[in-house]
Amino acid sequence: MKQQEISAELWERIRPLLPAPKPASPRGGRPRIDDQLALNGIVYVLRTGIPWEELPQALGWGSGMTCWRRLQQWQEAGAWHGPQPHVHRWLQRGQPPGGPHTGPNPTDRGKLGSKRHVLTDANGTPVMFCVTGANRHDSVVFEEMIDALPAIKGKPGRPRRWPDKLHADKAYDCRRCRQHLRRRGIRVRIARKGIESKERLGRHRWVVERTHAWLAAFGKLRVRFERSITTHVALLSLACSIICLRTLRRLC
Repeated sequence: MKQQEISAELWERIRPLLPAPKPASPRGGRPRIDDQLALNGIVYVLRTGIPWEELPQALGWGSGMTCWRRLQQWQEAGAWHGPQPHVHRWLQRGQPPGGPHTGPNPTDRGKLGSKRHVLTDANGTPVMFCVTGANRHDSVVFEEMIDALPAIKGKPGRPRRWPDKLHADKAYDCRRCRQHLRRRGIRVRIARKGIESKERLGRHRWVVERTHAWLAAFGKLRVRFERSITTHVALLSLACSIICLRTLRRLC
C-alpha cells in the first residue's frame, strides 16, 4: 500500500471545509479525480518542490495539472481557514516590473522576488502572513497585519482580540509602529536601534526565525517558483495549516 500524504482520519476533518464538487457534465468525459487524491498530490508537490507536471502518475493522485487546477478552485472558493492571506494594498496599486507581488531583491543582485511577512504566537505557530515585493521594508505592512489578526477562542468568554505584548526586531523601531500597538493596548517589545543588544531580543526572535525555517522546509516555498500570486498564497496557506496541525499534535 502506497504512503498517503493525508491520513484517512485527517481527511474526514478536511472534507467538510472544501467546496462541493460541481455535478458531472451530461456530455460525459473523463471521471473526476477524487478530492482526497488531489489533496494528496498537492501536499506532495508542496513538500518535495517538484514541478507540477512532474508529479508521478504511478502515485495515483492524478496529473500535476489536475492538482494545480483543484488548488486554484479551492483558493478561489476561500477553502483555507488557517492564517488568512493578506496582500498589502501597495501591491494592487503599483505593480513593480516583472509582475505583481515582486520587486528587486536588495540582497540578490536586484533580481525580482517576493518577501513573506509572518506573525506567530509564542510557540511559533503562524497566525497571519502576507506577501510583498522583496524591495519593500518590513514595517510597510505592520499596521495592516496587526489589525487583520483573527480573534482566537480559548477560555470562556469573548474570543481574545489582541495579544498582551508583541516582540519585533529593530526593523520595526519607529514611532508609527509603537503608537499603533499602544492604541490597541498591546505592550511594545520592539528592539531599539543602537540601544538594546542582540542577546535580549535573541531570547524571543528565534521563535519566528524557526517558523521561517519550517516554511522553507517545504520545497515549493524555499524559492518562489509560482508566477501566479494566487497559487503561491494558496501553497503558503496550506503550509501554515500543516504547521498548525503539527503544533496541535505536539501540545494536545
